Amino acid sequence: MLGDVSTHSYTLRELLLYFLRLGTFGFGGPIALAGHIQKDLVEDRRWVSKPDYLEGLAFSQLSPGPLAAQLAMYIGWLRAGTIGATLVGVAFTLPSFLMVLVLAALYVHYGSLPWIQGMFYGIGAAVIAIIVRSAIKLVRTTVGKDWLLWTIFAVLAITTAWTNSEIIWLFILCGLIAMLVKAPPGLPPRATHLMFLGGLNPLLAGVHGVAAASTVAALFLFFLKAGAFVFGSGLAIVPFLYGGAVAQFHWLTERQFVDAVAVAMITPGPVVITAGFIGYLVAGPIGAAIAAGAVFAPPYLIVLFGAPYYRRFAQNRQVKAFVQGVTAAAVGAIAGAAYILARRSLVDATTVLIGLTTLAILMFTKKIPEPIVILTAGAVGVLLHGKVG
Repeated sequence: MLGDVSTHSYTLRELLLYFLRLGTFGFGGPIALAGHIQKDLVEDRRWVSKPDYLEGLAFSQLSPGPLAAQLAMYIGWLRAGTIGATLVGVAFTLPSFLMVLVLAALYVHYGSLPWIQGMFYGIGAAVIAIIVRSAIKLVRTTVGKDWLLWTIFAVLAITTAWTNSEIIWLFILCGLIAMLVKAPPGLPPRATHLMFLGGLNPLLAGVHGVAAASTVAALFLFFLKAGAFVFGSGLAIVPFLYGGAVAQFHWLTERQFVDAVAVAMITPGPVVITAGFIGYLVAGPIGAAIAAGAVFAPPYLIVLFGAPYYRRFAQNRQVKAFVQGVTAAAVGAIAGAAYILARRSLVDATTVLIGLTTLAILMFTKKIPEPIVILTAGAVGVLLHGKVG
């Protein structure tokens, strides 16, 4: 570990158990999960130094694919190289994938799940509170009192909220600006790229019957592209998935797509696991495995091949300034994405009240486990949704 001699030793087994638990009980999407990792591994257990964490966060934001999963793989890579990245990636994503598989099977065999809308009504509001709390934490950690980083943060927050998307060239530009101001002159770092697997038959049955081989191939390539070219938080992938699954390929109806996103929100782990749900609806269990594998393959390979080069130059003055700028931009984009999701989740006085109550509980009470708060909000949502809609 670099930059912090006070980190504590730990085994790969302990790290795997931690990420297995986080993947099983961690709610709130990439921002919240990154916040959990910071609190648990950097502040409480002190397994990971603050510089290592910030480098991993910046590397994950700079790279395409799901941020939280890539950050987890990066930390696994720090501990045990390729084996560490591989096992941590599996431990972190497997619990939510299995949950999504079960929910997708219920959805296909028993039709639309009315209670999901009620749960999403309450859980969506609670999730906003988790995201806001985590964003506040990240701002304190990465931006501090630096006026330049605050400017970058504000610009990216406004841009993301305004455009409903995260623009990768702005991240690079912010990194270059920070480098030129803080450590001129220098050269920015670089990145890396992609690939994964494929194909069977009764296990290929989705909502439209048994999927053809061409559909399975299209599913694989589409989610491979999603993992390789969609940057930022899990929220950033939703418009991309909508454009392909609904508008381009017509695999799902709009209602089915909304249900898929709702399932991703009510299950722990990375939001991108919605790929598994969509894959199941299109081509059964095999489709779920292919879609989930494809969307996580590019970030996994980027960690394996890009992280060593990134680490080699991470302590360079120019590279550190570049990373500071990119990190501030990343947190700004996360704040903008939180605003976008809040607009869609806080739809009335009841959801606003649920969100504010959840935020107050999370900010001032540390004894109530997050899953309990989430499940309570979901139960309240189910009860009220019967009256609301």
